[in-house]
Amino acid sequence: MPRERTFRSEAIVLRRSDFGEADRMLTLFSREFGKIKVLAKGARKPQTRKTGHVELFMRTNFLFARGRDIDIITQAELVEAYVTLREDLVRTTYASYVVELLDRFTVEEDRDPRKYNLLAEALGWLAADDDLLLVARYYELRLLALAGYQPQLFRCVHCGEGIEEQDQFFSAELGGLLCPNCQEADRRARPLSAGAVKVLRYLQTRNWETINALRLRRPLHSELEEVMHYYLTYILERNLKSVDFLRQLRREAALFVPPGERESEKGEIGD
Repeated sequence: MPRERTFRSEAIVLRRSDFGEADRMLTLFSREFGKIKVLAKGARKPQTRKTGHVELFMRTNFLFARGRDIDIITQAELVEAYVTLREDLVRTTYASYVVELLDRFTVEEDRDPRKYNLLAEALGWLAADDDLLLVARYYELRLLALAGYQPQLFRCVHCGEGIEEQDQFFSAELGGLLCPNCQEADRRARPLSAGAVKVLRYLQTRNWETINALRLRRPLHSELEEVMHYYLTYILERNLKSVDFLRQLRREAALFVPPGERESEKGEIGD
């Protein structure tokens, strides 16, 4: 049965590059078709209507025409611009991070509406919320679960015994927590405080509306970020460009530290 010559889908712009004199090549993550590459003809011309609809992170309803080698955008109707993600450098970097992470965990035409919805929600949270670190950790755990890499946080991944809320070890190789008796099962396992164990479990089992009420101190935020990046780097077998850039921002200017990375006066996680 021949494919239809046109098709529609809501999609988010993951990547873009100049093509020819006036066009743009886009990598989109679409609700119906997963990750796709398309051509936006004339998108670099100031007078074209497409220009304001194909910026990074934008969520747009597209009409596509089938092409011989690549599909072409023929219409674009903006759904959500996430304006603040392009106005603030730190928010831009976090948005780049969640997009890059999704890109690494998906292949072309990876159709998963759950991942699409998660990405759209995460961009909305990053655009509106102050605690960008909390958004990043919640997003990481949700994406890992959808990608089949959910870390085991309630039982020791070596002996199977229940994990208590005390200092433990996290094994990227085995995919979860090791109790103190099983530390030798992975000599590269990282120590993890009882507070970090509690927060990771909370993030993994609650919805965002509940999570958003948390207030974590900076040292705990840093510990959570370190263990999650350790796990993600192991899975992906590479560092992420957006992570390196964020670290560079932190080194170069304290002004770039967002509100969510400053130590809260309200203390750590509540019950």
